[in-house]
Amino acid sequence: MTARTESPDLTLTAEATAGAGAVPASRRPTMPAPAPRRNRLKRVRRAWQLYVLLAPTLLYFVVFKFWPMYGVQIAFRNFNPVDGFTGSPWVGLDHFRRFISSFQFEQLIENTLLLATFNLAFLFPVPIVLALMVNHLSSRRFKAFTQTVLYAPSFISTVIVVGMLYVLLSPRSGLVNHLLGFAGVEPIFFLAEPEWFRPVYVASSVWQEAGFSMVVYLAALAGIDPALHEAARIDGASALQRIRHIDIPGILPVISILFILAVGNLLNIGFEKALLLQTPLNASESQIIQTYVYEAGLQQAQFSYSTAIGLFNSVLNLGLLLTFNWVARRFKQNSLI
Repeated sequence: MTARTESPDLTLTAEATAGAGAVPASRRPTMPAPAPRRNRLKRVRRAWQLYVLLAPTLLYFVVFKFWPMYGVQIAFRNFNPVDGFTGSPWVGLDHFRRFISSFQFEQLIENTLLLATFNLAFLFPVPIVLALMVNHLSSRRFKAFTQTVLYAPSFISTVIVVGMLYVLLSPRSGLVNHLLGFAGVEPIFFLAEPEWFRPVYVASSVWQEAGFSMVVYLAALAGIDPALHEAARIDGASALQRIRHIDIPGILPVISILFILAVGNLLNIGFEKALLLQTPLNASESQIIQTYVYEAGLQQAQFSYSTAIGLFNSVLNLGLLLTFNWVARRFKQNSLI
């Protein structure tokens, strides 16, 4: 065999010849980066079915949530339907000052805060307790029956619920007062005495809405690994211990998110029920911000004034939402933002 050897001179000459016609790296043309808009269009085309499903929801929020914000400007104007939104005179914060300086301001804020706080204090934990109890029922049939019984009241409209309350709490023919009579207690006019308005409102809200919220927590409990419960049973843990150390930590992120949402909607309590349960005799405690806005805006045609009150209420809700969201983040819990 003969070894092939290359001359160093030939090698250098080849490199020099190749390098003579080469373009420096700094002058070489670079390929254009793909446009982000094209990438977005590709992603949309790839999952167009999901965007079609999302379109009705987006359309709903645009039409019924965002577009009406255009009319919020009448809170800063002396609105006149003839002149329209932009033609009405600008008054700035006059309507807000009028509401804050009115003699009803303190009573409205107090009634709204007390009713909302009591409603949240009872309505928020009850679904959690119900979900934990139902989740540990051993019989599937009884479990399904219990879920149906607890969930069914959420399908009943508020008007029907209030009508049922009027029948059940009637001082003459109501079932509740008949039971009180058997116990030797004098009949109580629940819907006329102001001190009974909040208990009746909160109790009916728990009965009507707790079952719907319970389903959310049951769905969260279904996502917990069954192997954790099996291991706890083998170790001799009781049902209460498993609830404390497995179930509650497992649904804690859901509890955190729902609590922040509930606080952010704290002052937007059920307007329909408060209005339907309101009578001239219990108005001292049943008159809240929402019913006052209805009275001032629709019954007295003070559109700008009622809009200013509603905007004031929304700003308070936004402040509560951001505050509790910040608190949740400080404690390293799940947050919305």
